[in-house]
Amino acid sequence: MSLTFKNGVVDCIPTLLGYIGIGIAAGVIGKAANLSILEVTLLAVIVYAGAAQFIIAGLMVISTPISAIIFTVFLINSRHFLMSMATAPYFKQYPFWNNIGIGSLLTDETFAVTMTSIAKKVSVTAPWMHGLNLTAYIAWIFACFIGAVIGNWLPDPRQFGLDYALVAMFIGLLYLQLINDKSKTKKQMIYVMLTVAIVLILLTKWVSAELAILVSTLLGCLFGVLLEKWK
Repeated sequence: MSLTFKNGVVDCIPTLLGYIGIGIAAGVIGKAANLSILEVTLLAVIVYAGAAQFIIAGLMVISTPISAIIFTVFLINSRHFLMSMATAPYFKQYPFWNNIGIGSLLTDETFAVTMTSIAKKVSVTAPWMHGLNLTAYIAWIFACFIGAVIGNWLPDPRQFGLDYALVAMFIGLLYLQLINDKSKTKKQMIYVMLTVAIVLILLTKWVSAELAILVSTLLGCLFGVLLEKWK
């Protein structure tokens, strides 16, 4: 039986707590950066990226030029090229604009759900992916709006640890992916993560953090491909 749009909505539900928690934190941080509730909500609608929204708020506080903000956000979000390329082969039978819709709303969380389903030999479909992505998108916008409203009463959101919320979410995603992976590739995943971590630490001594993240991610992907070829 083919997976439907409704199946995608249902499969997204376990991730909604993460979206809501991080979205509220992003809304609060955005409000602390003197953005209006409307501006925070528009960031969620247009940018739709937790890491980028946190960075935009932080850079605006220190009056960073708009060109630098755009370039930094591009570097941070360039990982989406890699995620889209990883999922694209499983949707190549669908029309071009269908794939544009899937790639445009792909996030770290929906990518993790998708790849976990593929690892379990589930035949993913475009309707299922749309249900997964749209549910996450709507939840994110709503959470950011609520966070911006709450931000009116929080003078310093960092004292509540809200700036760490995004990091905590990624740690949770990594943990879930490791414990759910029943294949023999778990050791390879650990090797790749160690490679990325070591390269990242070394690169941050000479280049910006954003460029270090991008380069270390690309090298990690290359190392993962080589391990797959050699096994």
